[in-house]
Amino acid sequence: MNKIPDNLLYAKTHEWVEIKNDQTARIGISDFAQHELGDLVFINLPEVGDPVTAGETFGDVESVKAVSDVISPVSGVVSAVNGEILDHPESINENPYESWFIEVKEISGKSDLMTAAEYEEFCGKEAH
Repeated sequence: MNKIPDNLLYAKTHEWVEIKNDQTARIGISDFAQHELGDLVFINLPEVGDPVTAGETFGDVESVKAVSDVISPVSGVVSAVNGEILDHPESINENPYESWFIEVKEISGKSDLMTAAEYEEFCGKEAH
């Protein structure tokens, strides 16, 4: 497994969150998640202006194996969507921590987020 970046927080549903200036969060899926899913072929994301709620689905990813929901680790309003990954979903497999899905502003209500060390331990237990 790739190194888990220390500057991000992680949800038990394998999304990562980068909190910027306490008001904005970028969200993506972890290396563990993309590895479990396999080759991604399609992504469905919300529109700018859509609300997202911590612990609820905001989109899905389709791999050659299955379709999986992507769960929001924070509540807020979508302020940006990464159009690059919509056109090139394989970039998530290549570099999951650079391939953010959405940016959320006016964040509130964070679900239980883990540090990189806690997440690494969590993934270790899930892999067995």
